[in-house]
Amino acid sequence: MGKKQKNCDPANSSDDHKGDWWDHVAYDPEHRLVLAVVPGARSIENAEEIVATVRDRTNGVAPQLMTSDEYPAYTSAIGLAFGVPVTEPTTGPGRRPILPARRLPQGLTYATVHKQRQNDRVVGVERRLILGTEGGLEAALGASAVSQTVNTSFVERQHGTDRGQNARKTRKTYRFSKDWRVHEAMTYYTLYRYNFCWVVRTLRQRDEQGRWQLRTPAMAAGLADRVWSTREWVSFPTVQVA
Repeated sequence: MGKKQKNCDPANSSDDHKGDWWDHVAYDPEHRLVLAVVPGARSIENAEEIVATVRDRTNGVAPQLMTSDEYPAYTSAIGLAFGVPVTEPTTGPGRRPILPARRLPQGLTYATVHKQRQNDRVVGVERRLILGTEGGLEAALGASAVSQTVNTSFVERQHGTDRGQNARKTRKTYRFSKDWRVHEAMTYYTLYRYNFCWVVRTLRQRDEQGRWQLRTPAMAAGLADRVWSTREWVSFPTVQVA
């Protein structure tokens, strides 16, 4: 945003919202659907927001398996979003904890991808189980229709698609964003438009006549019955009146 992070001055108010900013993206690899996006700083607050948004959009039901890079804030964010408060009885005098303990639902599994690098190249990938059990992890991978390993490949591929649709994120060009509010708006626009208006080749299916039916992520997830035009998506009311 605006300039490289190393050229930003924290004491200069004009450098606010400049430098390194990130897209926190929750992605459903089975339907190629962007569940949520939170653009902003790499912070625990934004990690908590992205996980909480996923919880709200899945009616509080935790995905069978969650994976990410090794950013540690996601572990506490998952516990805060999906954990159930547990009140432990006191057995004597003393202060009660400010925040009650939280118990994660049975079956919740979270694993990360650890990449080993040499000379800025990935030479090895190791999966690490953070929450849940090995049995739960193997069961989730066995039930997956898209991958049998813990990885972040699907969301990384989606990042490549997003860079192709949003020139502000193209690397090593002069098209990077200069204004944070415009950048934030374009991030929401391109990522959520992708769900309804972008045909994903790997989602196509044959119809009864044997012809290929092109599908968007929203169609694969049962949220739409056709490919939407950009005009239709932009003009669709965000608040539905019963």
